[in-house]
Amino acid sequence: MTTTPTRHSGLRLAAGVLTGILALYIALVALGNITDFGTNQQFVRHVLAMDTTFKDDDLMWRAITSTALQDTAYVAIIVWETVAALVLIGGTWFWAWRKDDLARRLSTYGLLMLLLLFGAGFIAIGGEWFAMWQSKAWNGLDAATRVFLLSGVALVVNLLPARRDDAM
Repeated sequence: MTTTPTRHSGLRLAAGVLTGILALYIALVALGNITDFGTNQQFVRHVLAMDTTFKDDDLMWRAITSTALQDTAYVAIIVWETVAALVLIGGTWFWAWRKDDLARRLSTYGLLMLLLLFGAGFIAIGGEWFAMWQSKAWNGLDAATRVFLLSGVALVVNLLPARRDDAM
């Protein structure tokens, strides 16, 4: 008698559901940024310009005030979000069709993309380098932290080994 199918199916289900939730989330974020370009464009512009931070001369040299550079950064973010969404949708699809190796690989790539975007991009660069934490109006650290943590949990579940126990 074996317990493998139940354990393995539960792991696949958990990995697939978590991957699917994050695929849906980042797909909606990317779609929103594409269809309502101006809203988050203003967010990125304010964060990069550092125009709502404490105006510390020791930090303000970091500010990017060129709207062309700000908009280039924003478009790069949207492209990254879109690619991550497609990769995670692929991962979710393969979890559903029991192609575990491919599902795990795609899910891992997509989740790492989210960790890089929200961890390195928004928390580290936006939050610390551009001092987003100082802004009352343009501070996205709480939202970035939530997505970063959920992505990390999903990555851990995706990478859990599927053990096969032949004996009870």
